[in-house]
Amino acid sequence: MTNRLAAVALLAASSLSAQQPRFAGRDYVIKNFKFESGESLPALRMHYISMGQPRRDAGGVVRNAVMVLHGTTGSSANFTTRTFAGVLFGPGQLLDTSKYFVIIPDNVGHGQSSKPSDGLRAHFPHYTYDDMVDAQHALLTQGLGVNHLRLVMGTSMGCMHAWVWGERYPDFVDGLVPLACAPTQIAGRNRMMRTMIMDFIRQSPDYDGGDYATQPVGLRPAMGMLFVLTSAPKVQQRTAPTRDAADSSIRAYLDNAVRTHDANDVVYAFDASRNYDPSAKLGSITAHVLAINSADDFVNPPELGIVEQLMPRVKHGRFVLLPITEQTRGHGTHSLPAVWQGYLAELLKTLP
Repeated sequence: MTNRLAAVALLAASSLSAQQPRFAGRDYVIKNFKFESGESLPALRMHYISMGQPRRDAGGVVRNAVMVLHGTTGSSANFTTRTFAGVLFGPGQLLDTSKYFVIIPDNVGHGQSSKPSDGLRAHFPHYTYDDMVDAQHALLTQGLGVNHLRLVMGTSMGCMHAWVWGERYPDFVDGLVPLACAPTQIAGRNRMMRTMIMDFIRQSPDYDGGDYATQPVGLRPAMGMLFVLTSAPKVQQRTAPTRDAADSSIRAYLDNAVRTHDANDVVYAFDASRNYDPSAKLGSITAHVLAINSADDFVNPPELGIVEQLMPRVKHGRFVLLPITEQTRGHGTHSLPAVWQGYLAELLKTLP
């Protein structure tokens, strides 16, 4: 009986796996990439995942390319899950890869793309969001031959990148889906917590100017601050309903975070947002925009009303504030398309 059950379970898992999109990672190297700071790299590696094939119109313009952008300290792997890829990229789904050409990069400083922990440490160029978007553009145009995007969809940091795309390359993209951010400079509590994350690391006595031999002790409280920044009370109450469960859960999270993150990479990733502020040029965006936030997002609390104030400046813009439900996960709702895909379906129908 045990063997038969194991065989059935293996067959079911194999069948489910066969239905999921397959993810092949590749690298493209951008030669002599120049950063806003004046620094440069002779070779900037951009790692990416792609699914599907580009389709061109009679004029040679790619019409089915979609780029998906991850958040701070994340990578393309964030979108290979059953709850994201399994909802959007499969047969008959909204971004079915038999119809769309989906590109998911590891952004500068993240994942398997060039980053401080590769060896330069604190001598790595001090990149900004504009640099990151320019590197994405180079990957598309030089590396993949993509001269137009149907959609740019991004979560958290990737959400802010989507706004930068709308202003920096206004004729390149038809639609923007910024998930979990605001189109203005990072200030108030959001900036304060980011500053604490960077200060915990850089002011750690064993940081050694970024040339540490082992991860500095300040990385642990920094990752604790990141947890608070991206947490949602109802979610943590459900997952850790007792004192002991809460203690065990947060300690396990921090243990794993310290094992899987590099202090310089974290500092650079948060510092990259220092000059982000698309608010002054929102009127220049010609793409159709669907901005989505969640009411339980600690990073972008709805009581500030920031997006509501700015959205009228966007010619073809719509803002959706998702109410708190049993399905929302605070800031992390950005990576649960099952919650918001109905709005995405409506946007896709309106794109020119």
